[in-house]
Amino acid sequence: MRIVEIQVHPERGGKAGYTVEFVGENGEIVTILCPQDAEGSLNRMNAVSRAKEILAAAAQADEAPLGITGTRRSSSVPDGALASARQAHDQDAMEEQLEEGLEDTFPASDPVSITSSTIPRRTPRR
Repeated sequence: MRIVEIQVHPERGGKAGYTVEFVGENGEIVTILCPQDAEGSLNRMNAVSRAKEILAAAAQADEAPLGITGTRRSSSVPDGALASARQAHDQDAMEEQLEEGLEDTFPASDPVSITSSTIPRRTPRR
């Protein structure tokens, strides 16, 4: 897989961590959820390196038995970590992520308030 793009998405404004998506040239997407650490030191800049560490550890791990759905699972991987909401076509999760994103960008999401004042013209003398 040749990586052509890396996308970093904050979860709850970065408070819950970051989701890093590695996009391949043929449309493949590998999604890694990087939860925030206890110190809160995970940020947009170091989330990619943390995602690479997680991916390397996953590549070195022993194969897990097949799960009920036919996907390979490890007991330490949360249920929702295998596919992003977009890949799973989970409309509710996508709506929730949209709402969180709008809340996190609240001041910037307000429409610009435009007011105009009019100055009455003098009436022409007759």
